[in-house]
Amino acid sequence: MPQIKIRGLKESEICKISKDMVDELQRLLECPREYFTIELIPTTLIKDGQIVTPYVFVEVGWFDRGQQVQDMFAGIVTKHILETSCENVDIIFTAFKESSYYENGMHF
Repeated sequence: MPQIKIRGLKESEICKISKDMVDELQRLLECPREYFTIELIPTTLIKDGQIVTPYVFVEVGWFDRGQQVQDMFAGIVTKHILETSCENVDIIFTAFKESSYYENGMHF
């Protein structure tokens, strides 16, 4: 698992970077490729009554792996997203607690 949720990019841009990005993240975390999910969340940003171009925002939900690994993970994601048409990217991590995460009725 990490669950990567992206707002503010086009589907085609995410498709272009997804394989290489997950390749690097998989090497970093040393976990199976099928644990990774990337989700595009469509968004409309409105300011002062006008629809404006949204900024790129990434949410990562995962089991905590420490600050150093988190920093490296953020660096990999940032590097790949900056290869698209965006100039800035914000990333936030949400650490899941194993006892609060259930799969098929069983917690980790």
